[in-house]
Amino acid sequence: MIDSQAVLKFRRIGILTIAAVYLVILMGGVVRASGAGMGCPDWPTCFGQWIPPTEEAQLPANYHEIYAERGYENTQFNRVKTWTEYTNRLVGVSIGFLIFLTAWSSRIYIKTDKPIFQLSLTSFFLVGFQGWLGSSVVASNLKPIMITLHMLLALVIVALLIYTIARSQRDYLSEINTRLLPDKFRKVLITAMIMTLLQIAMGTQVREAVDFISQTHIDRQYWRDDFPIIFYIHRSFSSIILFTNAWLVWKIYKAFDKGNLLVRTGITLISLVITAILAGVSLDRLGVPAIAQPVHLLMANLIFGAQFFLYSCLNYSEKKLAASSKI
Repeated sequence: MIDSQAVLKFRRIGILTIAAVYLVILMGGVVRASGAGMGCPDWPTCFGQWIPPTEEAQLPANYHEIYAERGYENTQFNRVKTWTEYTNRLVGVSIGFLIFLTAWSSRIYIKTDKPIFQLSLTSFFLVGFQGWLGSSVVASNLKPIMITLHMLLALVIVALLIYTIARSQRDYLSEINTRLLPDKFRKVLITAMIMTLLQIAMGTQVREAVDFISQTHIDRQYWRDDFPIIFYIHRSFSSIILFTNAWLVWKIYKAFDKGNLLVRTGITLISLVITAILAGVSLDRLGVPAIAQPVHLLMANLIFGAQFFLYSCLNYSEKKLAASSKI
């Protein structure tokens, strides 16, 4: 029998780790939108220091030449960009500590539910790999493909952590009577998840195009004039995603009491979808405001997280129902 306090501690640390991963996704969006990706041109130090300078005078007089020799031409110290990137790195380091605590606290499941321990350990190693990938992003001088891989791996880590925490609560989740939902609910939910991943993939392509456009147009209000066709597909696809998720949430709302976990998750899901669309509209109509870019990215990742949690709930409930029907 596992101590209930140890179980509660594991779940709390796991949820905090998930929140921290989403925070670093948000910070990554801020870094990219503000152009602070090369605010620290080296890694793991920043301008050769563990704590970056606050003034250019604190750097060697020939620091431009030093970094030009390393392949980073036109390196120019900017206090805001440097500390934005440095803050992003600090958040990333905090995830390292939290994921270690998650893996350590999951050892209580070694004898009773070993996959929880194995999944937590896998997440720990993936976060380590993510740190290495982050250094590769800097070394590549912010190649778009490396940035995209960095973001997609964060999505994988979040999904793995959500599944791990959900598995630790499977006895509770299995009590949800999903027979109250339509037979096609599961298929529509899987379709919605695939659509979200496709939308994120298209969004990364739009983001890469914006990065290129920003190098030719300084004024943001003219960026939209050069948006590629994928942007218009991405924009139109959002309406299909909205209606699909609205159908899912409506079916949940009709089937369960208002305080039910699925209802609360569903309301959160549709709120995230609407917020993501509003952020997208502001990018389209308000001259690509920098603040809207990281919000739009974060909402997309949160949407997939909410959908994946719903899927996990559905999965455990259906397994319990299938087992009971055989008795």
